[in-house]
Amino acid sequence: MTDTSGDSGGTGLPASIEAAWGLRDRPAKGPKPGLSLERIVAAAVALAAAEGLGAVSMGRVAKELGVSTMSLYRYVAAKDELYILMQEAVVGMPPEPPGPDAGWREATAAWASAQREVFHRNLWALRIPISGPPATPNSVAWWDQGLAALEGTGLDEGDKISVIMLVGGFVRNEALLMADLAAAVARSGAGPEEAMRGWANTVKRLADPARYPSVAKLMESAAMFEPDEPGSDFAFGLETILDGVEALIRRRGGAGPCAAG
Repeated sequence: MTDTSGDSGGTGLPASIEAAWGLRDRPAKGPKPGLSLERIVAAAVALAAAEGLGAVSMGRVAKELGVSTMSLYRYVAAKDELYILMQEAVVGMPPEPPGPDAGWREATAAWASAQREVFHRNLWALRIPISGPPATPNSVAWWDQGLAALEGTGLDEGDKISVIMLVGGFVRNEALLMADLAAAVARSGAGPEEAMRGWANTVKRLADPARYPSVAKLMESAAMFEPDEPGSDFAFGLETILDGVEALIRRRGGAGPCAAG
């Protein structure tokens, strides 16, 4: 099997998933010596990191590699498949979890924090549309480690995956929100504090306190302008979610916060 634009060789899997799991044979003869799936993915990742995901196209990646666009289709059938392989490359395998003496809460927090680091190093990857549940080797490894963190809690498998989806969704949303806010501040040409004060002044001028009393109260407080430690909002959100998970575990009659995860 030498042409990834054809069928899936009887597996019924998308070509990108086959490639990620090493189920596709490499082309016997590439259109240019040295061209490989790894080089194509690496070039696409470098392009996304420098210019954003929107800059990635089959034609542009081919230009970066000095080959024809058609030559890429011997390795990758479509841009959507390239996206999946790019994501797989930058996500990588999860780091080693805390030791066996760690409780579920520490293990889950470590899993979430490690995911956040990956996202913040590769913010462009957050723009890749979610096409389904984890199905590539590295993404499945992350999924597995998250579920393993909840072993010993007494939660059933359905509860475990719901918790992992909740925590993972929070991590992803926080990284995406921070990226969007940073981009908005950058476009304004102002510093973060100056941009925030400009927004607050706009709200104060336009929002009638009688109609929006809670917002007015917030604007009059110092909460919006007090300097935060880096990552403090993430830590607050994660701790709050884990408090809820702890309550769920107790409600299910499972182990407490110090149970091994």
